[in-house]
Amino acid sequence: MSRSAAEFRRAKLVLPGGVNSPVRAFKAVGGSPRVIQRASGCTLFDVDGRAYTDYIGSWGAMIVGHAHPVVVEAVTRTARDGLSFGTSTALETDLAEEVIRRMPSIERVRLVNSGTEAVMSALRVARAATGRSKVIKFAGCYHGHSDGLLVRAGSGPATLGLPDSPGVTRAVAGDTLIADFNDSDSVREHFKICGDDIAAILVEPVAGNMGVVPPSSVFLQELRKLADTYGAILIFDEVMTGFRVARGGAQSLSGVRPDLTTIGKVIGGGLPVGAYGGRKALMELVAPLGPVYQAGTFSGNPVTMAAGLATLSLLDQNAYARLEAASARLAHGLSEALSSNDQPGVVQRVGSMLTLFFGTDRVDNMKHATQAAHDTFARFFNGLLDRGYHLPPSGYEPWFVSLAHTDSVIDQTISTANVVLRELEAAASPIGC
Repeated sequence: MSRSAAEFRRAKLVLPGGVNSPVRAFKAVGGSPRVIQRASGCTLFDVDGRAYTDYIGSWGAMIVGHAHPVVVEAVTRTARDGLSFGTSTALETDLAEEVIRRMPSIERVRLVNSGTEAVMSALRVARAATGRSKVIKFAGCYHGHSDGLLVRAGSGPATLGLPDSPGVTRAVAGDTLIADFNDSDSVREHFKICGDDIAAILVEPVAGNMGVVPPSSVFLQELRKLADTYGAILIFDEVMTGFRVARGGAQSLSGVRPDLTTIGKVIGGGLPVGAYGGRKALMELVAPLGPVYQAGTFSGNPVTMAAGLATLSLLDQNAYARLEAASARLAHGLSEALSSNDQPGVVQRVGSMLTLFFGTDRVDNMKHATQAAHDTFARFFNGLLDRGYHLPPSGYEPWFVSLAHTDSVIDQTISTANVVLRELEAAASPIGC
């Protein structure tokens, strides 16, 4: 038995399913998860000493690569002065200023500890501002695990075959209205029926929890118009896409300005973080200025702030150009590999996020995503894992490219993908007489 397998067996005795986040358990792809000991650049090393080219990137946070010396030095320097104070620090303001510089729709920002906390808090602000209770979300979009949002919530529940979550009351779930991504008419219908009680439209401007699904050319603009028409708050969940797909997030690509935005991942440089922000008038509803209460002992943790600031310092226009080139190279190579091996599928990409869907030529929404050939993805995943490439263990998750993924690494990935796809093709072909 490998040491990874032994460690996972030990973990199952004390952790539910042996993990602290469900997708890590490999339920969608089979087999036993690799237990990682360390990472550097774009490489993970497991407890058995085996190396894997990493396309998880801590689910998007490690955009500059693992253990980048600039980030490590900033964390080490800050940690020497103390890990947490429970008081204000200048680093909090430094990071807030940088966020606002990069994302002009945010005039004020509150730092928290996770994406779940950020979205939960943004919705509280929206409900307070409008005096309404209901929120529209989209099937396949995941916004954290707060009760009201675990309704047709994308990658995690879809990977495990859980459409909703036990423990969420009907009363709470009843305040969440479900629309279809890239279908503004489905949103319009909700407003026609109960527009006076809809506080917010909550959307990933680029969906990343049913795989990477870009918005249509008019979808986000239509959501902005509907929010304005009915007096609702438009919230962009950019926990995944913020400072990942572009310097100003996905909203800078669409040109649509939300009222509130949630961010995370990249701004923590690999440490736990979240934030929500938006128009000054809305954010001044938050305590201590206003009546909307939200607090956190570890919010604005100095070590996290240092890691986030160091990461953002490395993300200049040249860095985004490099990420775009590397990601385009990978997407093109994977598309060519599908074609040359007669494997139906499509690669969808926005910035340095991409997903390879098997068995389909387009994914525009959650229905399309569930119709992809996820059994083929599982075989593809394991074929690459056996050869030292660690993809996200679910066909509903994006691959993440970092600044550490060089052209050589990308080309080796494409070459190996071709080998695995040829094996899949051979396995699927009938044996001749």
